[in-house]
Amino acid sequence: MHRSPLFRRPLAAVIGNALVGAALFGTALAGLASPASAATVSRLTPPSELFSSGQAAPVIARFLPGQLFDLQATVRPDAGQTVTNFSFYVDDQPVSQLGTPAGRARTSIVTETGDAALCIDADSGKTTGKSGCKLVAGLPGNAAVVSQRAYSKGAAGVHELKFIAQMSDGTRVSAIGNFEIIGVDKDAGKTAKNIIVFLGDGMGAAHRTAARIIAKGYAQGKAKGLLTMDTFPDTGMVMTASLNSIVTDSAPGMQNYVTGNKAANNQEGVFPDDTLDAFDNPRVEYLSEYLHTLQGKSLGVVTTADVFDATPASMAVHTSARGNGTGIVDQFLDDRDLTGLTVLMGGGRKWFLPNGGDSTSPQPANGSQRRSANDYVLPDDVVAGWGASRGALDPARDLIADFQGAGFAYAPDKSALDGLFAHGRPKQLLGLFAYSNMNVAYDKIAGRRGDGTVVDAFGFPDQPMLDEMTARALDVLSQNRNGFVALIEGASIDKQAHLMDSDRWPLEVVEFDRAIAVAKAFAEDHPDTLVIVTADHECSGAALIGASTATAASLAEHPDAGSSIVGTYDAAKFPKYVLADDGYPQSTNIDGKLLIGYGANADRYETWLPSAFPTKDTQQPFPPSQSPADPNVRNKDVGHFIAGQVPGDQAVHTATDIPLSAYGLGSHLFHGVFDNTDVFFKLGQAAVGGAD
Repeated sequence: MHRSPLFRRPLAAVIGNALVGAALFGTALAGLASPASAATVSRLTPPSELFSSGQAAPVIARFLPGQLFDLQATVRPDAGQTVTNFSFYVDDQPVSQLGTPAGRARTSIVTETGDAALCIDADSGKTTGKSGCKLVAGLPGNAAVVSQRAYSKGAAGVHELKFIAQMSDGTRVSAIGNFEIIGVDKDAGKTAKNIIVFLGDGMGAAHRTAARIIAKGYAQGKAKGLLTMDTFPDTGMVMTASLNSIVTDSAPGMQNYVTGNKAANNQEGVFPDDTLDAFDNPRVEYLSEYLHTLQGKSLGVVTTADVFDATPASMAVHTSARGNGTGIVDQFLDDRDLTGLTVLMGGGRKWFLPNGGDSTSPQPANGSQRRSANDYVLPDDVVAGWGASRGALDPARDLIADFQGAGFAYAPDKSALDGLFAHGRPKQLLGLFAYSNMNVAYDKIAGRRGDGTVVDAFGFPDQPMLDEMTARALDVLSQNRNGFVALIEGASIDKQAHLMDSDRWPLEVVEFDRAIAVAKAFAEDHPDTLVIVTADHECSGAALIGASTATAASLAEHPDAGSSIVGTYDAAKFPKYVLADDGYPQSTNIDGKLLIGYGANADRYETWLPSAFPTKDTQQPFPPSQSPADPNVRNKDVGHFIAGQVPGDQAVHTATDIPLSAYGLGSHLFHGVFDNTDVFFKLGQAAVGGAD
């Protein structure tokens, strides 16, 4: 059942009668400068260029009508003073005050020794009750972070946000910012019932092209076929910057699409703040939450990564620390009434298994990595404002059992997944097919063809392919007459590009495209469906530099051949891969194979040959001993050295724009060059206002 509309009350209901005649703030707007104060407001949320530089444009924070978001400020009082009260104003109208009947539960003042919020000690991970709250380093000892939770505004346009705080000696400090409400055209056409977002993590234009060359081939310069994503009628280019960098990581790279707002790197569904608690940051409502509340839509999350990973979590979870796996997976289940979560599939079983010792050193025998240090207990104002589950520090929780108790059918492998559908469709579905990230397509396909060397070493030989997971997810989600929002992620395009494994990541794109074909067929049968295919960022600066001039046999004899066998221009010709009946190349190690370079590379030793085992995945609790530690040592004794341009041992994300392709109802909204946050408002227009 979706959340009560009371959580999206109009502004008048939020204000209630709590502010009429308030003695402290009745004349606040007229007397900001008196009495004089040297206090400052160092952060005002939501972020705005007006607050940051004094310039009214560009407007940074934007929301759909009625979308929930938190208001917050960091106050640095005069020496010896403390913050005693505060208020936010929108367009000179007061929002709420601390200490009033309407505002008390949804507001807070957090200081180092404050008593207004339940906190978690960042060092011990233990609940500290009503004292011991921690603020970031560099703030004065009497600084305060003050919040008003779950605000919304219905009227379209740019709105002024004003903040006033009063200190213990009666002086006041103020700050001004702005935000924008983006209106929805309610007469634009039929609304999209279902929204499917395909996210090829790290997939730039070069990654798409490589998959097309391998899967379709060329004849005299003409592609012999198109990827399914190539057949989508509308394509645009997306600018991918995060709130704090031109180079985004995957957390804001995803969440910017589904909140309409910029997040800082490593953060999901929140704005930055000045507290150390990773789960109390000011929130912004996700597309899944917004449409579940307004329309009763379900949410499905499918990934080839660990389900706690940045992209899947950035559809439903609110935290400033993308690595806090225990709290992230708990929030998936405990806040399902806010998001409509109905399907969750991928890897990540290590976060769902009980850890009786609350330790990962030594590693629990069952593979669990649950622990208190990355779990959460929410403060009172977040619970009251958002209707969120408070949470608990519970490393011994059996989360699989709790999902099953909530009505989710559970599948630990492909055989079990198929079995769940043998006699009908489950209403809710949980699938966890590996301890952490799932095996990549290159190795899963090898296992299905009879060579289980790699999948057996990982201990999970019976894993579904992404197209199989997609089909099952759509079967479950389509039972909701109100529709659904689904994320389908090809996660290891990014992970294998980081590792510069030029044989594995192209097959990840092929697997991803096969899943897109499943969704396209669904959309053809359900014309009220909108499908988009995009990426959160480009990874590795991948470049298709040419093709090998050597045969596969001679290259195996001379793996240190280096640049001498790189055929460029005419010498590249047209690599000819042969597809097997399963839709994947019989081998990636062919005569004249496609050769790939990297513009954002770390040091590596290159042979241009496939690696027998994938490079070590540090997120796996029990990684195979045969996996090379990193590209710095992979092929070290046989390959030629290629110096990197970045520090560390992996390639990195780049700031390059990435393509977005769209199909179905509202696809025409996606054209030209646009910001990643614009995608949210295009999806909102299609789902709420409609499209031709």
